Formats: sequence, C-alpha cells, structure tokens
Amino acid sequence: MISSPEEVLGLKVIYITLGFIFFGLGAIGAVIPVLPTTPFLLLASACFARGSERFERWFTSTKLYKKYLESYYENRAMTKKTKASLLTFATTMMLLSLLAMPNIYGKIFMGGMIVFLYYYFFFRIKTIKEPVEG
Repeated sequence: MISSPEEVLGLKVIYITLGFIFFGLGAIGAVIPVLPTTPFLLLASACFARGSERFERWFTSTKLYKKYLESYYENRAMTKKTKASLLTFATTMMLLSLLAMPNIYGKIFMGGMIVFLYYYFFFRIKTIKEPVEG
C-alpha cells in the first residue's frame, strides 16, 4: 500500500517517464509503418493521465494526439486504418502469447480474448472516414 508522499511522487515520475517513452515510440510509429502508432499513444495517454495534469494537457495538445486519438476520445470511433493497426499489433502479441502458453486452459483463454477483441472492434467501436488533410 502506498502511503508516503515520496512513494506517490515516485509513482508519478514513473508514469511520466513511461508516458514519454510510449509517446516517443508512437512518434516513431507515425513515421515508420512497421511500428504501430495508436497503441503506444494510448499507453502514453494513460500514463500522462496518472502522472501529471500538466503533461496530460500538453499531450492532448500535440499533433499526434489530435491525429490519432482525439476522434476516438470524442466519438468513441476509429478510422479503418487505426482499427487495422491496433488489431494487427494486438493480434500478433496475443498469438505469440497463445503459442507460448504451456497449458490448454491458457490457450483457450487467449483464443477467447482474440475472439472478444475482434467482436469489440467490429461491433462496439464505430468506424469513421479518414479525415481529409488540407
């Protein structure tokens, strides 16, 4: 249990540091197509929200946030490209976990998680058109 101000400050520093790491990976992913952008920016957003109001405000004012996450937070909707990027990354990670899982119950659980992921993305998150840049 965290009780002292030093421990709370330490956690905030960890969250802010992780936020910048994930922000950096998301920024690299915006340039390099192999690395996904949105999952890292979602992680950065969560870390900044837990770490500091000031850094969260800064993050939500960045071009990366506005391009990749703002529509999701406002409309609970994503573009096809964003959905495909997230599903590809998440499915790859989950399949690796499924293959490495030693027992059958773990494999069944991971398979169920993959099915749920696709259900959620196709039926619970609206798809919107790509914004026109201009």
